[in-house]
Amino acid sequence: MNEKDRIQELRKQLHAHNYRYYVLNQPVITDQAFDALMRELQELEQRHPELHDDNSPTQRVGSDLQTGFRQVPHKYPMLSLANTYSEQDVRSWYDSVSKGLAGEPFEVCCELKYDGLSISLMYVDGRLTQAVTRGDGVQGDDVTANVKTIRSIPLVLGGGAAGGAADGAGSPGLFDLPAPYPREFEIRGEILMPWHSFERLNREREAAEEPLFANPRNAASGTLKSLDSRVVAARQLDAYLYYLLGEQLPAETHYDNLEAARQWGFKVFEGMKKVQTVEEVLDFISYWDSERKNLPVATDGIVLKVNSLRQQRALGFTAKSPRWAIAYKFKAERELTRLLEVTYQVGRTGAVTPVANMEPVQLAGTTVRRATLNNEDFIKSFDLHIGDYVYVEKGGEIIPKIVGVDLERRPVIAQPVQFIRRCPECGTPLVRYEDEAAWYCPNDTSCPPQIKGRIEHFIARRAMNIDSLGPETVDEYYRRGLIRNAADLYDIQVQQINGDGSRTKSAQKIVSGIAASREVPFERVVFALGIRFVGETSARLLARHFKNIDALMSAGLAELEEVEGIGEIMAKSIIGYFHDESNRQFVERLRGYGLQMALSEAQTAAASDKLAGKSIVISGVFAQHSRDEYKLIIEQHGGKNVGSISGKTSFILAGDNMGPSKLEKAQKLGVPIVSEEEFLSMLE
Repeated sequence: MNEKDRIQELRKQLHAHNYRYYVLNQPVITDQAFDALMRELQELEQRHPELHDDNSPTQRVGSDLQTGFRQVPHKYPMLSLANTYSEQDVRSWYDSVSKGLAGEPFEVCCELKYDGLSISLMYVDGRLTQAVTRGDGVQGDDVTANVKTIRSIPLVLGGGAAGGAADGAGSPGLFDLPAPYPREFEIRGEILMPWHSFERLNREREAAEEPLFANPRNAASGTLKSLDSRVVAARQLDAYLYYLLGEQLPAETHYDNLEAARQWGFKVFEGMKKVQTVEEVLDFISYWDSERKNLPVATDGIVLKVNSLRQQRALGFTAKSPRWAIAYKFKAERELTRLLEVTYQVGRTGAVTPVANMEPVQLAGTTVRRATLNNEDFIKSFDLHIGDYVYVEKGGEIIPKIVGVDLERRPVIAQPVQFIRRCPECGTPLVRYEDEAAWYCPNDTSCPPQIKGRIEHFIARRAMNIDSLGPETVDEYYRRGLIRNAADLYDIQVQQINGDGSRTKSAQKIVSGIAASREVPFERVVFALGIRFVGETSARLLARHFKNIDALMSAGLAELEEVEGIGEIMAKSIIGYFHDESNRQFVERLRGYGLQMALSEAQTAAASDKLAGKSIVISGVFAQHSRDEYKLIIEQHGGKNVGSISGKTSFILAGDNMGPSKLEKAQKLGVPIVSEEEFLSMLE
């Protein structure tokens, strides 16, 4: 056998062994034998670069090539499911489905709801071509390079349209399929971090004195968004697939499509079950409410789907979710443990959050030692004492919280929890603003958590989008004295962060990313400043009203309150921010570094007044421009963007997949529906 044929043979063998180990959990060779085959393939591929294959098993180890994630539109929007928490809600959903189908018999497919990160996988000719996160449901991040490191996700399908896959050991083909896979299809599922990987990762982070991940979902999400796919490979993520989409699916039922996908090599929940009555649904829920505790991954509920695709189409969608599916969320687990002490954390805005430190207790698959106490009023509502035995739950199986106190077990000498009055980080006396539940540290210029938090906010994607930096890097630069506020980023040189010279490429990428942020538009610069109470939408409204930073800095209370959506509290916060001399110096430094401090000419130039006086609602998915671009176009032509339909709405700019409820309301109120093509023609 020549080397070219040997490469192909090794790839087939390794794909098959990956499937046996990570999907079937039935390995037939030792880890050492697998590693030997992998090393042989790596050596052969190095000798034959002309035979490179993006879907080779060797690509699962990851790469140190760091690239930002590009946004990719979903072919089919990724909607969320409506949640329910009670048996009665399940019965109501079942009855509504029956009514929607006019009494026609139907089956329900019962599955587990995994607590991970939603993913959409595209396959063409049996090969993985793209992996995209849910994002906002309309578009998500292209994380293909990272997903390729997850060994339970097949890179190349066997059998079906592409023919049978041999395992290289003389055994029958691994994928003996009754139905071929379509030439092109999409399969959706959940990226997860198994409990054993999560616990190992947190042990490593604790040893390195790094912040611990709160739960497997956060860990999986943070891992999948890593810019270094080697990190992803090392953390051993897993994936379960649960929905197939495409033009030529093998069957007309959801259950049979997933069974076909299982035979193609995808990891599908083995306990999936078809039922016909609501009592069978409730029996399934009851069984897994207990049994899920023995699973290797986190779950937080049950998903119920009408099995027939024809009936799914007949039932259709609401504005946010399908009518043919619903998620039943398990009730939070509750345990009793002892409160040892209360510590305090300071956030980016200076808000001080009390944290309960407790005796360790097992809860929803993890060991819980800490729980948020929200604020001083929360502590007083429970009359918390140090030494109390407290009931702890995980809200939505994610965030531990105290939900009660066993007063009968309170020690006689227990002392009530007294909320601190000075910042635990810098010692500054705390303040509590009118109508605010939280206490704040007002020392926003030299309190370390606030400084680092504002820098992290500044570099975030929706702010300055410096994706080559992250919280850990910010913390390192702060400890080394390289940065004391976000403006210092623009002084950083490659040689300062290159250390021993081994990180030249990544250092250059960081400096280039910082330099590129100078082109970020003005409205996002306003958001990046981190003014308390000013969110992304408020920043855009302020930028478009005042048009430049000088006008915004000099605006008074009345002028600020003229801006739609800007109330008195936010207006006072803006004035207070710009009255602080250190903040004004910060803005001037950013201006000096070349950041955009005014709207561009294209943004300020009114294209026309064709939409003057019109209030317009945008709904759906568009082909020629994004929703944000259409909002800008509407404003440039004198129109006003509004979020909800009313009798005052001039018309709805409607793209594909407009929500049925909006359509129904528009028809009821007589509001015109304008298509994307009609809208663009209107402006020509």
